[in-house]
Amino acid sequence: MCGIAGIIGTRDCARDVAVALQALQHRGQDCSGIGSVRGDEFPLIHKLGLVGQSFGPEDLERLAGPLAIGHVRYPTIGRGLLRDAQPFFHRQPGLLMAHNGNFINVREMQDVLREDSIHLLSQCDVEPAMCLFALEMMRRRRRDHTLEDALSALQDTFARAAGAFSIVAALTLDGVPTLMAVRDPNGIRPLVWGRRDGFFVVASESVALDAVGARLEGDVAPGEAVFFRHDQPPARRLWRQGEPAPCIFEFIYFARPDSTMNGHSVYGLRQELGRELARAWARKGRRADVVIPVPDTARPSAAALAEELGLPFREGFIKNRYSGRTFIMASPGERQNALRLKLNPISSEFSGRRVLVVDDSIVRGTTLSRTIHLIREQNPREIHLAIYSPPVLHPCYYGIDMSTCEELAAPRFVESAHTGFLSAEELERLEQNMAARLGCDSLTYLPGDALRRVHPGGCCAACFDGRYPQPVSDERRRWIEEDRRCAVQRELLF
Repeated sequence: MCGIAGIIGTRDCARDVAVALQALQHRGQDCSGIGSVRGDEFPLIHKLGLVGQSFGPEDLERLAGPLAIGHVRYPTIGRGLLRDAQPFFHRQPGLLMAHNGNFINVREMQDVLREDSIHLLSQCDVEPAMCLFALEMMRRRRRDHTLEDALSALQDTFARAAGAFSIVAALTLDGVPTLMAVRDPNGIRPLVWGRRDGFFVVASESVALDAVGARLEGDVAPGEAVFFRHDQPPARRLWRQGEPAPCIFEFIYFARPDSTMNGHSVYGLRQELGRELARAWARKGRRADVVIPVPDTARPSAAALAEELGLPFREGFIKNRYSGRTFIMASPGERQNALRLKLNPISSEFSGRRVLVVDDSIVRGTTLSRTIHLIREQNPREIHLAIYSPPVLHPCYYGIDMSTCEELAAPRFVESAHTGFLSAEELERLEQNMAARLGCDSLTYLPGDALRRVHPGGCCAACFDGRYPQPVSDERRRWIEEDRRCAVQRELLF
């Protein structure tokens, strides 16, 4: 999972991109990059670590120009090395590109490029897509490319590139600097745009627009390409029709609660998930004395659940604000070490009480198991766990770092490969087994039908129901899974 941003219209675009990326830092902490267009120059800087600690005034001065794009990276293909940092640059036709998502046919794209003797410099999946696009642009004409050239090149490129992707690119079209925003036909990964005083902003989430004072105008639609130029209206083009399937896990976990995506408030949707979870909990007839969220993501849902049940809402953990998000850390060891720093319990909120602990999801279960162990040390009367999403039963191949079935906790307790949400009986059996594994007194998942009530429109919930909006062949699955296994092993070695 990554975050992207692009701005066109002022000399200090790179400074504003750096601010926007800091608002998206929750989407990636390994490395970052900013590139700009300044006449025939394409200055580009990559840094390891957080944006605010990496990019100084001299860097941003070097990047000054009327158009800039940037990226914060958390690797789901390749590694968190500087050579895999985005944006990438291509000399012909003069192009910067960054993306969020996963291309699922990287090897096939690499094979096409080898036919033209094009070799790649990284393990990042957007590099072959960028090279294919550049190749298509140069096939249309050697110079003086137009918007229509870019649109037809996009159509031919992504006829051969499959997966989930939201892209920002910077190039010159019709003789003027152009910011290009592209979203895959299913709109799996988010991409929004806005404006302020004649300049345009594109980003993964609306919080990045808020950070630079831009007004949200809407989403880049699934299958749409939008071309932005200074002091010109956006040129919107549909390059391929598709069935919208935005990722539901963005709303459950990844996005900031103050974001608006696909016309929905993330905060409001998490509240409604909490209310649905409260109803599922109430049907079981159990009792609790207090509701406590696992910070920070679960707070809106936990507060809504407590209100629905008429229970007090308490903060039971103090979170170290300087710790990262444990889910997006590369190895199990990193996640365990980070958790020790991340959460410290307030013993008085747990001692002697029946606590109802609310969290967003259970993926691997290692972090939550450790959290429950911390709670046990505070001598609660009972620990009940409530999760405001269904069980994660299937890998994600579209950009969330859970791309191998073997790392998932829930499938170990489901008898066979399962497509669709679990039945009530299957869900109850899984909850009992998972509660025993995690060390809590009970576990309540959000039922699948409740999730559909909260988000009734089309969405990608493949990690819950196994219904992938784009087919992923066995060969592609094996490649993605092997890439992640190798990446984790390399992280453990270093």
